[in-house]
Amino acid sequence: MSCDYFELANPGIQKLHPYLAGKPVSELERELGISNIVKLASNENPIGLSEQVKIAIEKEFTDGCRYPDANGHYLKAAISEKIDVSPNQITLGNGSNDVLEMIAKVYVQSHHEVIFAQHAFCVYPIVAQSLGATLVEVPAKEWGNDLPKMLEAITDKTRMIFVANPNNPTGTWLGESELKAFVRKVPKNVIVVIDEAYTEYVTDDSIPNTIEWLSEFENLVVTRTFSKAYGLASLRLGYAVTSEEICGLLNRVRQPFNVNSFSLAAGIAVLNDEAYLQKAIEVNKGGMQQLIGNCEELDLKYIPSAGNFLTVDMGQNAMPIYQKLLLKGVIVRPVANYSMPNHLRISIGLEFENQKYVDSLTQILS
Repeated sequence: MSCDYFELANPGIQKLHPYLAGKPVSELERELGISNIVKLASNENPIGLSEQVKIAIEKEFTDGCRYPDANGHYLKAAISEKIDVSPNQITLGNGSNDVLEMIAKVYVQSHHEVIFAQHAFCVYPIVAQSLGATLVEVPAKEWGNDLPKMLEAITDKTRMIFVANPNNPTGTWLGESELKAFVRKVPKNVIVVIDEAYTEYVTDDSIPNTIEWLSEFENLVVTRTFSKAYGLASLRLGYAVTSEEICGLLNRVRQPFNVNSFSLAAGIAVLNDEAYLQKAIEVNKGGMQQLIGNCEELDLKYIPSAGNFLTVDMGQNAMPIYQKLLLKGVIVRPVANYSMPNHLRISIGLEFENQKYVDSLTQILS
């Protein structure tokens, strides 16, 4: 007798669509049989691993058969010193996605509502919906978070609000005064998660370091990642910074050994490599100007970005342009799934990678 296993699944899972990652270079090679491909799709750091990270990883092979430090003591100590918080406020994750899921798992139940902005990172609704919660998407304002409207959306059922600063995939950002006023007005029984995955790339002084607010707002959670400016995307390493009480709860649901030994060592090494971070920031700054210059030459609108990517309005359905770029060996990111069918998100690469995109797009639109 057969069984309908779809119907047995959690109702929230039944309604989910899987996360779609940027197309890997190897996949395009298999599909089209081409080489010399550049990938500008996943907001990765293009400058390669820090040399200090390579050395640290190599040393870890000596005890590669052993479990990692489950508590991540030395990495948490390094982060603690870097951002000036107690190690007891830090929860490590297998990428920041991991800690976002932990936070939702601790606080969100099926009778709750979770608020996020239109055009916000798709992981927020994914984790909320997987728990059966009601999704409350607030229309964007100028492609970013409309904080007054988000406050209006709060009800007695609201348990969590996600705010990315800068936002992905739009690159928009919120200044200190408006964001702090927002957090202050949110009820204390509503958890505010501020996702700062791109914060190291920020050059605008108005964007706050919200970790400094944790002593004032006990319902605040800040998440960060090593996948972007620190260049450790393949190693999957992120963390949340919270009150000690929330940190203790997160560790109740954190999987044992969720961060491997190589990632722990790499995180410590790259935090100590300030020259690497500064190089990443400078490459990003130059690449941003390269992409903006191309938009101005082609008379294309773009969304000003504080991240390591630029989201460009192609003035038409962007999918055919995306497909033509693939044929030229350039992988970017279509964002129709974010209700932005005319836009492509272009990660900033090395100068020659950016130039290949610029030349290819210019040929396509000429």
